[in-house]
Amino acid sequence: MKTMYQWLILALIGAFGCSLTGCQGYQNDWPYPQQIQTVYVEMFDTSSFRRGHEFTLTDSICKRLEAQTPYKIVSDRNVADSVLSGRMSIGNSVLATDYYSARPLEQETTVYVSVTWKDLKTGNMLLEGEEVYASSTYSNPMGQTFEYSINRAVNKAAVRVVELMETPW
Repeated sequence: MKTMYQWLILALIGAFGCSLTGCQGYQNDWPYPQQIQTVYVEMFDTSSFRRGHEFTLTDSICKRLEAQTPYKIVSDRNVADSVLSGRMSIGNSVLATDYYSARPLEQETTVYVSVTWKDLKTGNMLLEGEEVYASSTYSNPMGQTFEYSINRAVNKAAVRVVELMETPW
């Protein structure tokens, strides 16, 4: 009988200690702003000479927004609660070369994205000029191509753009 009271006292002390350390503030809510329900995603612009990848980035962001957030993508800016836009640039560099032929053995593709997100109801900027970077490597001797690498980097960048849209802690 005595041990049962001891366990009860320990449990009460533990619950009291947990309430002092902040356990009571836990909530199971979406980590995204609640005032936004719809997003109009403008076609991302590019400053690179390699064209077409801005379509892939915009499409990937839209798909991730629909799948991972409570937001609905709308095609009409006039009915949207917010607008997401941005600019991307692409870089390519050589990581390793063949000693004898000076041909690249491994290369890296980097995608830089600057994002702006505006709440159309209030006019407030939710994100302004926030930047994300993503990269991917490829090797021509192993049968990998620039297109393989850029698609991987663009998808990583899309994941990071959606992560930017979360409410800060």
